[in-house]
Amino acid sequence: MSRAAPRAIRLERFGESFRDATEIVALEPRAPGPGEIAVRNLWCGVNGIFDTQIARNAVDYVKIRPPTFTGVEAIGVVEAVGAGVTAFVVGDAAVTTRFTGGYREANVGPAAQFTRVPSPDRVWLALASTGVSALLALEHVGQVREGETVAVSAAAGGLGHLIVQLAKLRGCRVVAVCGGVEKAAFVRGLGADRVIDYRAEDVASVLAAEYPNALDVAIDTVGGAIFDAFVDNLAVHGRLVAGGAAQDLEGRPEVVTAPRIVHKLYYKAASVRGFMNGLLPQLWPAAREKLFALHDAGAVKVTFDSVAFVGLEQVYDAVERLLSGGSMGKVVVKLEKEGLLF
Repeated sequence: MSRAAPRAIRLERFGESFRDATEIVALEPRAPGPGEIAVRNLWCGVNGIFDTQIARNAVDYVKIRPPTFTGVEAIGVVEAVGAGVTAFVVGDAAVTTRFTGGYREANVGPAAQFTRVPSPDRVWLALASTGVSALLALEHVGQVREGETVAVSAAAGGLGHLIVQLAKLRGCRVVAVCGGVEKAAFVRGLGADRVIDYRAEDVASVLAAEYPNALDVAIDTVGGAIFDAFVDNLAVHGRLVAGGAAQDLEGRPEVVTAPRIVHKLYYKAASVRGFMNGLLPQLWPAAREKLFALHDAGAVKVTFDSVAFVGLEQVYDAVERLLSGGSMGKVVVKLEKEGLLF
């Protein structure tokens, strides 16, 4: 049976949304050259905020000129290896977390951009991508220490639910912020010591009453009022890790009638630190090794969102699902439909 040409999502123009800015195009099949491998992708991971900002040309450290392929993370099976490749053989499972390698049904590229994993199961995709982000945000940028108090926003999300588990493994007290009864129950089940359902409680009021000046590490991907509440309640030498600003994708200016943030940081010797996983590739291998070992030991579990997305066309729906705030756990797309050969 002949195979249809593999496809990919390509940025054709800049636009307000990922859907507006991209199109699905056929890929030109080619054999891997020296040092390269060819991979048939089975799953891709979704990063809705990054995708939206790429579509708007708003990611400062990635210089883009359309047309360019999109997506960051995918896992699949090696179908061919080029001359000189020793780290992979045909049939190996391979994952990539490099930009332009994600939203595509097949990928040919340098073997060094892929990692061999035990199987093409989506769990290894989540650990190698979002898991690594969670570990580095908490340990490398946040410099967490045993027994500290750690606050996490979007705690029921793909990143947040892994941070909660990793912080508990370090013996930390975890304050988890999420929205809704179902998400609160989920995060509580991960071991969070205090769950703040922002739909039922005011985050700033709860922190001021229960954790005043007590947050040693706070990891925020939401921004807005939650970011402000975290800043207000940092401990002496507290570290606020900014890993995103989901509530402020447009970056619009606003009138702020409050003292400058320096007044809230200086006298505590506290700090705000930006986290961007794409700028830390030298740390990925050791982080992957640690995450994989924790998973094998049953210490860290990955939860996937309950909504199933199948086929490259549904990447768009998956991106919008993540942006809606309704997802719980890691959002992925199964690229290979039943009975379809690429």
